[in-house]
Amino acid sequence: MARADGTDQQDPVAAAPIRVVLADDHPVVRRGLRLLLDEQAEFEVVAEAGDVDEARRYVRGHHPNVLVLDLNMPGGSSLEAIPSLREEFPDTHIVVLTMQQEPAYAREAIASGADGYVLKQAADGELVEAVRLAAAGESYLNPRLGARLAAEPPPGPPDNLSEREVDVLRLIALGHTNTEIAQQLYISVRTVETHRGHISQKLLLSSRAELVRYALDRKLVDT
Repeated sequence: MARADGTDQQDPVAAAPIRVVLADDHPVVRRGLRLLLDEQAEFEVVAEAGDVDEARRYVRGHHPNVLVLDLNMPGGSSLEAIPSLREEFPDTHIVVLTMQQEPAYAREAIASGADGYVLKQAADGELVEAVRLAAAGESYLNPRLGARLAAEPPPGPPDNLSEREVDVLRLIALGHTNTEIAQQLYISVRTVETHRGHISQKLLLSSRAELVRYALDRKLVDT
Protein backbone atom coordinates (compact mmCIF):
# COMPACT_ATOMS: atom_id res chain seq x y z
CA MET A 1 0.00 0.00 0.00
CA ALA A 2 1.39 3.42 -0.96
CA ARG A 3 1.62 6.42 1.36
CA ALA A 4 0.58 9.90 0.28
CA ASP A 5 4.27 10.62 -0.39
CA GLY A 6 4.50 7.70 -2.80
CA THR A 7 6.52 5.36 -0.52
CA ASP A 8 5.38 1.86 0.31
CA GLN A 9 3.71 1.12 3.62
CA GLN A 10 3.49 -2.38 5.07
CA ASP A 11 0.12 -3.58 6.33
CA PRO A 12 0.11 -3.88 10.12
CA VAL A 13 0.78 -7.39 11.32
CA ALA A 14 -2.42 -9.02 12.50
CA ALA A 15 -2.53 -9.80 16.18
CA ALA A 16 -1.77 -13.43 16.98
CA PRO A 17 -4.92 -15.41 17.76
CA ILE A 18 -5.76 -16.51 21.28
CA ARG A 19 -5.00 -20.24 21.23
CA VAL A 20 -7.48 -22.36 23.18
CA VAL A 21 -7.66 -26.00 24.29
CA LEU A 22 -11.17 -27.23 25.14
CA ALA A 23 -11.46 -29.96 27.79
CA ASP A 24 -14.87 -31.57 28.35
CA ASP A 25 -15.81 -35.24 28.34
CA HIS A 26 -18.97 -34.68 26.26
CA PRO A 27 -18.26 -34.36 22.52
CA VAL A 28 -21.55 -32.53 21.92
CA VAL A 29 -20.61 -29.91 24.52
CA ARG A 30 -17.14 -29.50 23.01
CA ARG A 31 -18.66 -29.07 19.57
CA GLY A 32 -20.94 -26.32 20.84
CA LEU A 33 -18.10 -24.56 22.63
CA ARG A 34 -15.93 -24.76 19.54
CA LEU A 35 -18.65 -23.24 17.38
CA LEU A 36 -19.07 -20.46 19.93
CA LEU A 37 -15.36 -19.62 19.95
CA ASP A 38 -14.86 -20.12 16.22
CA GLU A 39 -17.36 -17.32 15.60
CA GLN A 40 -14.76 -14.95 17.05
CA ALA A 41 -11.88 -14.24 14.67
CA GLU A 42 -9.49 -13.67 17.58
CA PHE A 43 -9.72 -17.27 18.81
CA GLU A 44 -8.11 -20.45 17.50
CA VAL A 45 -9.20 -23.74 19.07
CA VAL A 46 -6.09 -25.90 18.71
CA ALA A 47 -7.25 -29.10 20.43
CA GLU A 48 -10.12 -30.81 22.24
CA ALA A 49 -9.62 -33.12 25.22
CA GLY A 50 -11.98 -35.59 26.84
CA ASP A 51 -10.26 -36.09 30.19
CA VAL A 52 -7.70 -34.51 32.49
CA ASP A 53 -4.70 -36.49 31.22
CA GLU A 54 -5.53 -35.68 27.62
CA ALA A 55 -5.94 -32.01 28.50
CA ARG A 56 -2.50 -32.02 30.08
CA ARG A 57 -0.95 -33.63 26.99
CA TYR A 58 -2.56 -31.14 24.63
CA VAL A 59 -1.51 -28.17 26.74
CA ARG A 60 2.04 -29.54 26.77
CA GLY A 61 1.99 -30.03 23.00
CA HIS A 62 0.16 -26.90 21.84
CA HIS A 63 1.11 -24.27 24.46
CA PRO A 64 -2.31 -22.57 24.36
CA ASN A 65 -3.03 -19.19 25.89
CA VAL A 66 -6.13 -20.55 27.60
CA LEU A 67 -7.37 -23.95 28.73
CA VAL A 68 -11.16 -24.19 29.10
CA LEU A 69 -11.54 -26.94 31.71
CA ASP A 70 -14.67 -28.81 32.79
CA LEU A 71 -14.60 -29.69 36.49
CA ASN A 72 -16.24 -33.11 36.12
CA MET A 73 -14.21 -35.33 33.80
CA PRO A 74 -12.58 -38.78 33.88
CA GLY A 75 -8.90 -39.14 34.61
CA GLY A 76 -8.73 -37.52 38.03
CA SER A 77 -10.15 -34.42 39.65
CA SER A 78 -9.96 -31.35 37.44
CA LEU A 79 -10.05 -29.17 40.54
CA GLU A 80 -7.06 -30.95 42.04
CA ALA A 81 -5.23 -30.75 38.69
CA ILE A 82 -5.39 -26.95 38.44
CA PRO A 83 -2.37 -26.17 40.69
CA SER A 84 -0.11 -28.64 38.89
CA LEU A 85 -1.30 -27.41 35.48
CA ARG A 86 -0.48 -23.82 36.45
CA GLU A 87 2.90 -24.86 37.82
CA GLU A 88 3.84 -26.88 34.74
CA PHE A 89 2.35 -24.42 32.23
CA PRO A 90 2.55 -20.93 33.78
CA ASP A 91 1.79 -19.23 30.46
CA THR A 92 -1.52 -21.07 30.02
CA HIS A 93 -4.47 -19.51 31.83
CA ILE A 94 -7.38 -21.66 32.97
CA VAL A 95 -11.09 -20.92 32.63
CA VAL A 96 -13.28 -23.39 34.51
CA LEU A 97 -16.56 -24.30 32.80
CA THR A 98 -18.94 -26.25 35.00
CA MET A 99 -22.46 -27.04 36.13
CA GLN A 100 -21.38 -26.56 39.77
CA GLN A 101 -23.19 -23.52 41.14
CA GLU A 102 -22.02 -23.80 44.75
CA PRO A 103 -19.78 -20.85 45.75
CA ALA A 104 -17.38 -23.26 47.49
CA TYR A 105 -16.37 -24.74 44.14
CA ALA A 106 -15.76 -21.31 42.65
CA ARG A 107 -13.75 -20.24 45.68
CA GLU A 108 -11.57 -23.34 45.55
CA ALA A 109 -11.06 -23.13 41.79
CA ILE A 110 -9.93 -19.49 41.95
CA ALA A 111 -7.75 -20.21 44.99
CA SER A 112 -6.16 -23.13 43.11
CA GLY A 113 -5.13 -20.89 40.21
CA ALA A 114 -8.07 -20.68 37.79
CA ASP A 115 -8.48 -17.31 36.09
CA GLY A 116 -12.16 -17.72 35.28
CA TYR A 117 -15.26 -19.56 36.49
CA VAL A 118 -18.15 -19.85 34.04
CA LEU A 119 -21.38 -21.80 34.48
CA LYS A 120 -22.29 -23.99 31.52
CA GLN A 121 -25.84 -22.66 31.44
CA ALA A 122 -24.39 -19.16 30.95
CA ALA A 123 -21.60 -20.12 28.54
CA ASP A 124 -23.21 -18.49 25.50
CA GLY A 125 -23.07 -15.11 27.16
CA GLU A 126 -19.95 -15.43 29.31
CA LEU A 127 -17.35 -17.81 27.89
CA VAL A 128 -16.04 -15.50 25.15
CA GLU A 129 -15.48 -12.67 27.62
CA ALA A 130 -13.94 -15.01 30.19
CA VAL A 131 -11.43 -16.39 27.68
CA ARG A 132 -10.54 -12.88 26.48
CA LEU A 133 -9.92 -11.68 30.03
CA ALA A 134 -7.94 -14.80 30.99
CA ALA A 135 -5.69 -14.44 27.93
CA ALA A 136 -5.01 -10.86 29.01
CA GLY A 137 -4.05 -12.00 32.52
CA GLU A 138 -7.31 -10.86 34.11
CA SER A 139 -10.00 -12.84 35.90
CA TYR A 140 -13.67 -13.56 35.37
CA LEU A 141 -16.25 -14.90 37.81
CA ASN A 142 -19.87 -15.61 37.02
CA PRO A 143 -21.67 -12.51 38.39
CA ARG A 144 -24.30 -14.45 40.32
CA LEU A 145 -21.66 -16.57 42.03
CA GLY A 146 -19.56 -13.48 42.68
CA ALA A 147 -22.50 -11.87 44.47
CA ARG A 148 -23.07 -14.98 46.57
CA LEU A 149 -19.40 -15.16 47.52
CA ALA A 150 -19.39 -11.50 48.50
CA ALA A 151 -22.44 -12.03 50.71
CA GLU A 152 -20.96 -15.01 52.53
CA PRO A 153 -19.14 -14.47 55.82
CA PRO A 154 -15.43 -15.32 55.68
CA PRO A 155 -14.79 -18.98 56.46
CA GLY A 156 -13.96 -19.67 60.09
CA PRO A 157 -11.47 -22.16 61.47
CA PRO A 158 -11.87 -25.66 59.97
CA ASP A 159 -13.46 -28.60 61.77
CA ASN A 160 -14.45 -26.61 64.85
CA LEU A 161 -10.87 -25.72 65.73
CA SER A 162 -10.40 -22.50 67.66
CA GLU A 163 -8.25 -19.71 66.24
CA ARG A 164 -5.53 -20.55 68.77
CA GLU A 165 -5.66 -24.23 67.85
CA VAL A 166 -5.23 -23.29 64.18
CA ASP A 167 -2.18 -21.22 65.16
CA VAL A 168 -0.69 -24.19 67.02
CA LEU A 169 -1.48 -26.59 64.18
CA ARG A 170 0.13 -24.26 61.64
CA LEU A 171 3.34 -24.11 63.68
CA ILE A 172 3.33 -27.90 64.15
CA ALA A 173 3.11 -28.28 60.37
CA LEU A 174 6.05 -25.90 59.99
CA GLY A 175 8.17 -28.21 62.14
CA HIS A 176 8.31 -26.25 65.42
CA THR A 177 8.67 -27.98 68.77
CA ASN A 178 6.29 -27.40 71.66
CA THR A 179 8.84 -25.10 73.29
CA GLU A 180 9.25 -23.05 70.11
CA ILE A 181 5.48 -22.83 69.66
CA ALA A 182 5.11 -21.63 73.24
CA GLN A 183 7.72 -18.93 72.67
CA GLN A 184 6.14 -17.72 69.44
CA LEU A 185 2.60 -17.59 70.83
CA TYR A 186 3.62 -16.32 74.28
CA ILE A 187 1.96 -19.22 76.07
CA SER A 188 3.28 -22.00 78.27
CA VAL A 189 4.51 -25.34 76.99
CA ARG A 190 1.75 -27.02 79.01
CA THR A 191 -0.84 -24.89 77.21
CA VAL A 192 0.65 -25.92 73.87
CA GLU A 193 0.37 -29.56 74.91
CA THR A 194 -3.25 -28.99 75.88
CA HIS A 195 -3.99 -27.42 72.52
CA ARG A 196 -2.30 -30.33 70.72
CA GLY A 197 -4.47 -32.76 72.66
CA HIS A 198 -7.64 -30.88 71.73
CA ILE A 199 -6.56 -30.72 68.07
CA SER A 200 -5.96 -34.47 67.96
CA GLN A 201 -9.31 -35.18 69.61
CA LYS A 202 -11.26 -32.93 67.23
CA LEU A 203 -9.52 -34.16 64.08
CA LEU A 204 -9.16 -37.81 65.18
CA LEU A 205 -5.50 -37.60 64.22
CA SER A 206 -2.65 -38.63 66.48
CA SER A 207 0.72 -38.51 64.73
CA ARG A 208 2.58 -35.39 63.71
CA ALA A 209 2.67 -36.63 60.11
CA GLU A 210 -1.12 -36.81 60.04
CA LEU A 211 -1.41 -33.30 61.46
CA VAL A 212 1.05 -31.97 58.89
CA ARG A 213 -0.87 -33.61 56.03
CA TYR A 214 -4.12 -32.15 57.36
CA ALA A 215 -2.62 -28.66 57.52
CA LEU A 216 -1.23 -28.96 53.99
CA ASP A 217 -4.52 -30.27 52.58
CA ARG A 218 -6.43 -27.38 54.18
CA LYS A 219 -3.80 -24.90 52.92
CA LEU A 220 -3.12 -23.70 56.46
CA VAL A 221 0.55 -23.38 55.50
CA ASP A 222 2.29 -22.34 52.29
CA THR A 223 4.06 -25.14 50.44
